[in-house]
Amino acid sequence: MKSIWTMGEMIVEIMRPRADMPHDEAGEYIGPFPSGAPAIMISAAARLGAMTGIIGGVGKDAFGDLILRRLNSYGVDCECVKRSDNGSTGNAFVMYHGDGAREFVFHIEGTPAVQAEIPPVEKLSNVGFFHIMGCSLTVSREYCKKIIRTAELARTCGGKITFDPNIRTELLGDGNLQEIIRPIINNCSILLPGVDELLMISGKSNVTEAVEELFQSAALEIIALKNGSKGCRIYTRDGVLEVPAFPVEQKDATGAGDCFDGAFLAAVLQGKDLRRAALEANAAGALNAAAFGPMEGDITPDHVSEFINGIN
Repeated sequence: MKSIWTMGEMIVEIMRPRADMPHDEAGEYIGPFPSGAPAIMISAAARLGAMTGIIGGVGKDAFGDLILRRLNSYGVDCECVKRSDNGSTGNAFVMYHGDGAREFVFHIEGTPAVQAEIPPVEKLSNVGFFHIMGCSLTVSREYCKKIIRTAELARTCGGKITFDPNIRTELLGDGNLQEIIRPIINNCSILLPGVDELLMISGKSNVTEAVEELFQSAALEIIALKNGSKGCRIYTRDGVLEVPAFPVEQKDATGAGDCFDGAFLAAVLQGKDLRRAALEANAAGALNAAAFGPMEGDITPDHVSEFINGIN
């Protein structure tokens, strides 16, 4: 079987336990939790049976130990994770507003999270999908260039580029979003945006026009449009497939979209049809949202099947 690889920030997340606890006031936090959008995504893919690997960096500290211990327990290949003496493991502090909106305080730039190196070509010799998160591209210009060069290497090995825009305005700063993501969009085979991200990257005002615009790229095969509790839509050049979400008592939405990505890509790589892949992705996202912490959902093949069998 082909493998799924990713490259990007590996961090810990430290979270307010309740909504409307602002960062600028003293109060309780819970954590650390292993996190980073690429790490969350690859953890879900691994838990659902895919061969996986991650290229990243952590410090030689307890936070780095925490992240690697978790990913190794899922079977993720971490040989390309750099353990650095130059700084401590990156982190993010997170709080929720009552309406579900989140605020992040990131400490990533200048940490080992962006000190990963381009891997030797043999590590990517079996790659099926090389997945990129937009948040990883916005941390620093130099790291963005490394990710793009690694994606190009994966393509020479026969891999397809998959992309979740996953835009974090806290990381974008004064960077030009279109300039940053255009090299990825032009070579992306599977795009996995939210609705707002779809409109933002296409420059269009409605979903139909945005989909038409993005399918102008010859490389693009699938758009998996995530829409939270409304489920998802899977667009191909032949039409659209609407797939329902799974209702859960939400404890924490952080990481749900990343788990959707990992589950969807794992299912497609395993040869499952697009409806089944979307159902598994929705189930993985729901399981993660039902747990507190970005990588804490009890995502297993059995639990995913139980969710799906409950509505079919």
